[in-house]
Amino acid sequence: MDLSTTLRARWARLRPALAQLLHRPERWLSAHGLVWLLAALALAGVLYVLALTPFTPGISDIRKAKSDQPAQLVSADGRLLAEYRWVNREWVPLETIAKPVVDALIATEDHRFYDHFGLDWRRTLSAVVRTVGGDKQGGSTITQQLARNLYPEDIGRAPTLTRKIKEAITALKIEWLYSKDEVLETYLNTVPFLYNAYGIEMAARTYFDKSADKLNVLESATLIGMLKGTAYYNPVLNPERAQARRNTVLAQMAKRGKLSQTEYERLIKRPLRIRFERQAEVAGLAPHLAQQLRRQLIDWADRNGYSLYSDGLVIRTTIDGRLQEMANRAVQQQGRALQGVADSAWAPRSAWGPKSALVQQLVRESPQYEKAVAAGAAPEEALRELLDDGSFLRTLRQSKTRVQAGFMAMDPRSGAVLAWVGSRDYATDPFDHVQAARRQPGSTFKPFVYGAAFAMGLQPTDTLLDTAVEIPLGGKRVWRPTDGRTPPSEEPMTLRDGLAYSKNTITAQLMQKVGPARVVQLARAMGVRESELEAVPALALGTSSVTLKEMVAAYGTIANGGRYLAPRVITRIEDKDGKLLEEFKPASPERALDVTAAQQLRDALRGVVDKGTGAAIRSRYGITADVAGKTGTTQDNTDGWFILMHPQLVAGAWAGFNDGRITLRSDYWGQGAHSALPMVGDVFRQALRAKVIDARERFVDEEESSWIGSAAGTLRNWVYDLFGRPTGEQAGPAGAPAPQPELPQTPAPAASGPPPEERPEITDAPLVPLQEVTPRPAPAEPPVWVTEPDAPLPGPPAAAPAAPPAPPGAGPTAPQVVPGVVVDPVQRGVVVPRPQDNAPFFVETR
Repeated sequence: MDLSTTLRARWARLRPALAQLLHRPERWLSAHGLVWLLAALALAGVLYVLALTPFTPGISDIRKAKSDQPAQLVSADGRLLAEYRWVNREWVPLETIAKPVVDALIATEDHRFYDHFGLDWRRTLSAVVRTVGGDKQGGSTITQQLARNLYPEDIGRAPTLTRKIKEAITALKIEWLYSKDEVLETYLNTVPFLYNAYGIEMAARTYFDKSADKLNVLESATLIGMLKGTAYYNPVLNPERAQARRNTVLAQMAKRGKLSQTEYERLIKRPLRIRFERQAEVAGLAPHLAQQLRRQLIDWADRNGYSLYSDGLVIRTTIDGRLQEMANRAVQQQGRALQGVADSAWAPRSAWGPKSALVQQLVRESPQYEKAVAAGAAPEEALRELLDDGSFLRTLRQSKTRVQAGFMAMDPRSGAVLAWVGSRDYATDPFDHVQAARRQPGSTFKPFVYGAAFAMGLQPTDTLLDTAVEIPLGGKRVWRPTDGRTPPSEEPMTLRDGLAYSKNTITAQLMQKVGPARVVQLARAMGVRESELEAVPALALGTSSVTLKEMVAAYGTIANGGRYLAPRVITRIEDKDGKLLEEFKPASPERALDVTAAQQLRDALRGVVDKGTGAAIRSRYGITADVAGKTGTTQDNTDGWFILMHPQLVAGAWAGFNDGRITLRSDYWGQGAHSALPMVGDVFRQALRAKVIDARERFVDEEESSWIGSAAGTLRNWVYDLFGRPTGEQAGPAGAPAPQPELPQTPAPAASGPPPEERPEITDAPLVPLQEVTPRPAPAEPPVWVTEPDAPLPGPPAAAPAAPPAPPGAGPTAPQVVPGVVVDPVQRGVVVPRPQDNAPFFVETR
């Protein structure tokens, strides 16, 4: 008899019985009917469980939680820079965990742990009965809790029957594959304890400042008691609840024979002694850089089938461990010195007081003020109460007046980033001031103006008159850049000295000759490729916000003879066994500035450290190597900058505050020569002493060797012999020199020591909002600056009419722009976080 015939025969026998039940429903209440009903329900339950089983996590190896290896970020010299961890956890074996911890856990959470197979049916049924009776009880075993902790997304936490069934199925899988001790060890090492502490080891350090093997009975009971509700029984915020819960755990231990009655009665009288200390994750040498790379590395790992947090990847970088340590120390040391200045400048009884308009504004912007107003308090009443709260004002002052800094160094020959310090302390301020912060660069932007001028054919020995400058902006507006309190000398000054002494009057005139569009184009080609640049005359003094990374990269272009190399960090990625997974080649160099112009600019920047605003590099730090650089200071001393170049190293630093309205309130300390320069000077001095860079290495002037360059030079000289040098406004083709006014080549006045940095002003004429000029987007292919007469550059925008060239002069200086004309008075200088910036460090993309 085949199967189909058998099934039909059985169905024929069942049909009469089912027909009787349907026609006589009272038969369901008979013993026979109830048996059938229970059988049907049991069958439905089994089918439901079977249907859910494929949707539960696959327990291939829970030991993986123990063997997870975070990816390591490694320097070029093999030093650990950072680790990428899921959570702040340190795995400890079960045998090294104090016995009272295990006793307390089993006695309180699952006293039949060693007797069941993942599910405690007696406890489950008891919990169901009590819950139905109104006393909500939990019936999960330790194994079920482990399943929920390890696979929260697969199982979920909703109080539903489906979740409980999936949890039970997963617990049975775990018990089938692993021993009881493995389950206990995994549970105790993965359970969360608040404050970024995962596992019993980090919990013991956080709440009792000791390791897990040193915990006593009271401490063990306190930590195990938290598992019922970590926030509710938090011993730091809710000590009374935590102590009551601890005593409950002690009672359970006494009930299960883990404590004698005498011990129990003695221990419950003991106070709750907490030695709380939040455990910070090990930051490593370069935590800000690690965070900048995290997203790109996760994307790479996802594309290639790896986990950044558990597969033990080794990411090798260009960072020099020695230089990174030097940079960390220099930033911390200078940060402490500047913090002393800030604390004095913003003392509570002087600038920081309840009557200060700025303090009142900062209070109105605080979350405490917003919360009070949202709760129904009148705005003035809320303001008055907060201004009267000394503790609140003290905390606000500490956060707002904390000095911040950023530092970056790279090798100009390869684009390799050698050091990266995003702030004074990652734990206090994880915001990255190298790539995420955009600040006005001040006079460090001037080399782009001079570079564009030299590319047009102007010479470093050409002169302009140091005199008062008025540049019409249209609409009855006039820009009058000055050099702070230093009056114009009314003497001719060479362009080389104009850059060395950072003269605003000279730079403004030069900007008129070159045109803002050329300056923007050159800055983009040299490395300022992520920030927006306004093509307006005041851009010459650094009014458009940029990042420190962009500026260091651009100065690297100068050091590299006009060839731009994108900064890169990652060199290769290996697996945990050292097998190469992918190698990343550096980008090809791009010609941004012709060789002659780049060398002229580099030579002019030597004057900054030889006799100009950066002379402290020679006098204070004793650096005699071949170096060139530039200082920068912005309006009201908001930002201080300094960037220094050596044939093997370019390093830059920024110093300021996260809120641009806060400054050092000092004309001395606020200058880049005194706030940022010491960080760079200290690192360079240490690098030279440690022979990280060679003091004998010098910049080598190159010659344009191509036949095109030679032909262009010959043609240019022939044109000059015939027609003379053209004026700046008439210079058309790239590389064709701009005409110079006939001014005597008088040397600039000798400077007696490092000059102060310049402070430009925009004054007079009714000031109305300056019409915005849309900056040019970076071209798909960065322009190549050449000297051929048939390669014209775009002229200045029509919206900014050129003023007649004004003469130049000499003297020290540092730039700043009066708010209201070019720069928004509120937003100027304020850090603008841009975490979306995703300039890849693997290879250059255009």
